[in-house]
Amino acid sequence: MKRLLILIALYAALAVPNTFAQFGSGIVLDPTQSAHAAQQILQANHLYTTTVETARNVIGAYNLAQRMAALPRTLYTSYSNLGRQQWTTLTQPANTYGNSVLWINAASGGYGAAQANQLASIPRMSKIPGYNSLNAQGQQAIAAQGATVDLADAVSTSSLQTIGTIRANSTRRESDIWQLEVASHSTDPAQHTEMATLQRINQALLIELRSQQETNQMLQAQALQQMIGQKVQQDNLKSLFQLGNGYQQTFKAVTPQQTSAGTQWAFHY
Repeated sequence: MKRLLILIALYAALAVPNTFAQFGSGIVLDPTQSAHAAQQILQANHLYTTTVETARNVIGAYNLAQRMAALPRTLYTSYSNLGRQQWTTLTQPANTYGNSVLWINAASGGYGAAQANQLASIPRMSKIPGYNSLNAQGQQAIAAQGATVDLADAVSTSSLQTIGTIRANSTRRESDIWQLEVASHSTDPAQHTEMATLQRINQALLIELRSQQETNQMLQAQALQQMIGQKVQQDNLKSLFQLGNGYQQTFKAVTPQQTSAGTQWAFHY
């Protein structure tokens, strides 16, 4: 109804010609000013409508926050008995020969993995003295076995460091999860606003991404260990083929051949 009256006033202002703009006692109707006034009235009406819509949105958000804060208290505490699941501490070994503690420390904290791995295993040998005197086939066989040892040591060291780093970060990760759990089970209305809830959801997703990244690292370490095991099998199979080929080629040269004369000589006695 208000908009209809405004439009009628605007139409009347524009429809009055200039020749009849003057009425008794010197009152003059200016169409230009009337149109400007009608336009201002329309702008004021639009501003009023926008203000009302904004106020409704604010009231709706407030009502939502109030309903979230007024939820039953049991909703926040019904899962409070989840408990804190922490990683168990690695048992300290007997350390009979003094070379086990460093390995446990590396597996717990991720530091000193290379030294711990070498100290707890048989030391890696340098190139054997007779390697240069071997033929090409012999050198290749020795080099393949040596590469397996070097690669296995590198993979073991990387895996040990990865596990140790993950275990070292587990305490801080557990603290972050515990804070999220406390905030989720809190009865404080400020912890159950829409923004606070979305923030906790975002933090939980980030923790999940970090956990997935650590899982991928562990799977990668396992895949590398499997590749080393497959390399050992492949080297053994290739060595068997080479031995079989060499046996076939040198069998006639190194083994006396049986002749018909030789077989007959045993019966003349």
